[in-house]
Amino acid sequence: MPFQHHRRGAPVSRRAVIATISAISLLILALFALTQHSQGPKVSRLEVRSEKVPESQANAVPLESRAATGDKYLIGVGKADITGPVVEINLAGYANAEQVGAGLRQRIYARSFIIGEVGSSNRFVYVVLDTMSGDTAVRKGILEGLAALGPAYAAYGRSNVAVTGTHSHSGPGGWFNYLLPQVTSLGFDRQGYQAIVDGAVLSIKRAHESLQEGYLDFGTTRVDDANINRSLYAYLANPESERAQYTDDVDKTLTLLRFRRASDLKNVGVLTWFAVHPTSMQGNNTHITGDNKGLAAYMFEQSVKGASHAAEGFVAGFAQANMGDATPNVLGAYCEDGSGQMCDFMTSTCADGKSQSCRGRGPMFHKLDLGVSSCYVIAQRQFSGAKALYDSFDSQSTPVVGPTVRSFHFYQDMRYYQFPLDNGTMVQTCPAALGYSFAAGTSDWPGAFDFTQGDSGDPNNPMWNAVRGLLRTPSAEQKRCQGAKPILLDVGEMSVPYAWTPNIVDIQALRVGQLIIIVSPSEVTTMAGRRWRNAVQAAAQASSLTGSQDPVVIVSGPANSYSHYVTTPEEYSVQRYEGASTLFGPWQLPAYVNLTLRGLPYLAPTATGGPPAGPTPPDNRDNSLSFITGVVLDAAPAGKSFGQVTTAPRASYRRGEVVSATFVGANPRNNLRLEGTFAAVERLTENNTWTRVLDDEDWRLVYSWKRTNWVLGHSEVTITWETSEEEEDVAGTYRIRYYGDSKPLIGRIKAFEGVTGSFRLS
Repeated sequence: MPFQHHRRGAPVSRRAVIATISAISLLILALFALTQHSQGPKVSRLEVRSEKVPESQANAVPLESRAATGDKYLIGVGKADITGPVVEINLAGYANAEQVGAGLRQRIYARSFIIGEVGSSNRFVYVVLDTMSGDTAVRKGILEGLAALGPAYAAYGRSNVAVTGTHSHSGPGGWFNYLLPQVTSLGFDRQGYQAIVDGAVLSIKRAHESLQEGYLDFGTTRVDDANINRSLYAYLANPESERAQYTDDVDKTLTLLRFRRASDLKNVGVLTWFAVHPTSMQGNNTHITGDNKGLAAYMFEQSVKGASHAAEGFVAGFAQANMGDATPNVLGAYCEDGSGQMCDFMTSTCADGKSQSCRGRGPMFHKLDLGVSSCYVIAQRQFSGAKALYDSFDSQSTPVVGPTVRSFHFYQDMRYYQFPLDNGTMVQTCPAALGYSFAAGTSDWPGAFDFTQGDSGDPNNPMWNAVRGLLRTPSAEQKRCQGAKPILLDVGEMSVPYAWTPNIVDIQALRVGQLIIIVSPSEVTTMAGRRWRNAVQAAAQASSLTGSQDPVVIVSGPANSYSHYVTTPEEYSVQRYEGASTLFGPWQLPAYVNLTLRGLPYLAPTATGGPPAGPTPPDNRDNSLSFITGVVLDAAPAGKSFGQVTTAPRASYRRGEVVSATFVGANPRNNLRLEGTFAAVERLTENNTWTRVLDDEDWRLVYSWKRTNWVLGHSEVTITWETSEEEEDVAGTYRIRYYGDSKPLIGRIKAFEGVTGSFRLS
């Protein structure tokens, strides 16, 4: 599909029309959601610089001494499929109502990592989902699922389970707890929600079942060419003296934690953190993927299959760090209006004064493939950095030492939370609100209408101002509290028909040995992450929390309850996209730091119990609106049968060509085929049997579904195999197989298969 601009004034989709007839409240919401292209990165210039790495993270320890100096822990890893409906459901991330699933490029997963004390019930679970974020509803479902597994899982609960998302913008939506992000998916999708919850629970179960004594060690490396700052104008608002402490305007450091079992010193998994938005796939991509993070994890897991140093079932998690202003569009943001000019540095607009043609360019932007090629390159760069670091662990790494494993978690209502700054000044946070620049989106997928980065809120679109007035006019107190933010959506004070966004957020941190992991509910900008990290490190150091070892602090998220962004107060004052999306006002970051430090004593070796749980956030799973229609009917055209090949592959192909086949299909929502596949490539072996060589897990096998007759229930499936010119695909005889499930108007869903004739690859 060729690259398509997001055109201003494009007609409302058929799905949007369905939404408008449902309820007046969703009508108004849908209008706003069309402009809420959230989390899309902005790039103003290309600049690659180096970042100083703390010596405590760079120390190398010889292999033979690690077993002696590193402490033993209980370790376990697990992975499970969470691929929800791949068609007819809006994708989560860009909030583009036109971005509706049409197939699958690569399955998405939950990857879980358990770390515990030997001989103790102290442990924590760190879950990495190939989704846009962690979420209140999903986390509740996971905790309920763990409790249902019985007494053996009683050690896992609210305080020690962290549910993070890679922040992929290419997964199915509809699973959020709050109203605002549900809008473009036409409400809550129970099927997709359950796929994430069940897969996450299964991944934790597998990690628990694999628990054994082992060692942890870590290291860091630079990945220079996988991210740049998309909002440099806002970053430069931070004090020059602070910026001078760093030689990067985004964090270039990738941190890798290795899990190594004690019995034979084989590696069972790695967990990495690196700051980059998974927005390589563009806002008009309609195929489900884990974007660059999910693909990097797949690359790593494939690279160690069969290796003598890696155990069977090796799991690689590519988690998110302080990526709030870090984009994979490393060539910068340009005006796609024929001018060839870069976007305006302050407002991300082009010659027409609008943001619609300002688009970030990935490393392979010249390939008009919806970001597929750029996604592969950014994934490869993350994987290559992580794999080189991992390989160096055979001679050097830093052991995790100190037997302590602790965690804390509590809920905090951010409406008017008062606390002192370091200088003693009392400040407070605010009920959640979104500013005008939130509706501008960013250069990965800009918003619509006349909103811009740094939007002052001055009347520039009478229709939007009128709509805002219909929703809620913010009070004078809320305006004062939000400070520099001109309020477009006073979401924290809207609860009809239920809460629009969270006001109650999760405050959580995990600790093993000298490692402290901050689990943020918000996307954290580069400098915000540095301040948060430095504050926790200084407090831990001052209290000797990690004993003789220097504390090593990692910022991760977005997790647990998706709460948009957190910027520094200086970045907030600029009110670009990130500041406008910082829900709780200018003092949100200092509040997060204050709250984290309040919980820090619970990570001490002598600590028992945890802080008070705090106010419980609302659970909207059973009262969420949904206007998502189910599958009514699948039928094969007259004279044809399900799975029948309608377009066969050619007799022969050369490596590097694309092989394609089309089948009489049925709606894949009938059966998500979790832990299974919709498509496969099979090769004829020397003993004349067929063996599977590719399936839905693989990036190069693409499943596409299209409805050809809505009334009669006809559809077709096209499976494409992007063969490789490398030795990856050996010459031989192959065929393509399709797995489907059809739903009659009356009766049960029935499985079927289709298979092509054989063809040669040379």
